[in-house]
Amino acid sequence: MSSPERTELLVLPGVLTADQAALTVRGILAVQRPDGALPWFRRHHLDPWDHTEAAMALDVAGEHDAAERAYDWLARHQNEDGSWYAAYHDGDPHDITDRGRESNFVAYVAVGVWHHYLSTGDDAFLDRMWPTVCAAVEWVLRLQQPGGQIGWKREDDGTPVNDALLTGSSSIHQALRCALAIAEQREEPQPDWELALGALRHAIRRHPDRFLDKNRYSMDWYYPVLGGALRGAEAQRRIEADWDRFVVPGLGVRCVVPNPWVTGGESAELALALWAMGESDRALAILQDIQHLRDPRTGLYWTGYVFEDRAVWPEELTTWTAGSVLLAVAALGGDEATCSVFGGEQLPSGVEPDCC
Repeated sequence: MSSPERTELLVLPGVLTADQAALTVRGILAVQRPDGALPWFRRHHLDPWDHTEAAMALDVAGEHDAAERAYDWLARHQNEDGSWYAAYHDGDPHDITDRGRESNFVAYVAVGVWHHYLSTGDDAFLDRMWPTVCAAVEWVLRLQQPGGQIGWKREDDGTPVNDALLTGSSSIHQALRCALAIAEQREEPQPDWELALGALRHAIRRHPDRFLDKNRYSMDWYYPVLGGALRGAEAQRRIEADWDRFVVPGLGVRCVVPNPWVTGGESAELALALWAMGESDRALAILQDIQHLRDPRTGLYWTGYVFEDRAVWPEELTTWTAGSVLLAVAALGGDEATCSVFGGEQLPSGVEPDCC
């Protein structure tokens, strides 16, 4: 079990002490099933994206065996077509509660696998997970539209939903870069993936009309930065434009405007995006602001807080919220694997299309 000595890199003033970080990691481990599954919390559902996010947090705390079990769970229970279902009750692969298959959920395995490899240097793990990553990426790219954006899901009967979500496509942008990094490490070039990545990045940067209008949601605001499609002056302009719209001083980040509800996951992800932009001071301030969501008993974090009512809501302590906090802290603390995956300077960038 995690100890303060293993979480020294997760110490951040006003956010976590080594003891607090160790408690948070133990909180995530307490939810993990023996087969490696990481549901939101016990007796709730598992989705592949949040499962992966929690596994990445275990790696930053040095819990590599537990993280590997989480990736092995994905490899064992991948559908024959390369996808995963959107929800499994309590991580039970035989108790599927949402048979839709969402593209960003499926793609995110590449981010987790590359992060685990950078954390451990385990070539055998990378070899073992390569077929899983390949199948997932190929499934996702079959939903790519002519304009570069990625359709957001397939229904249970296989019907594609070709409408694209900016948040989901931005997450897939990061996943494709990590998948290409894995391919490069294995010396297995994937030129089709490079073209797909370039077309996707171009759509995110230049063609917002190709995505459903979800600009009420903070994720659509910061995810093009978090996913690495926007950097530099473009990222700065985007974040500044809506800062006052989404950030509640002293409390965190709204999930959706105008609702008086701040959420831990979105706040920690914004902190990661700010760090990637070089805005470490603002990232630290956001993480300090959301410590009111921390449960001192378990070390986990409440999903959100309705500040007009001064009420925690929903009353859920989720592994992925804790995971996003630990990843943001790890980036600010200089964890090499986390900085590489979310900073992106060394990740492949794909081939830009001749469009605009």
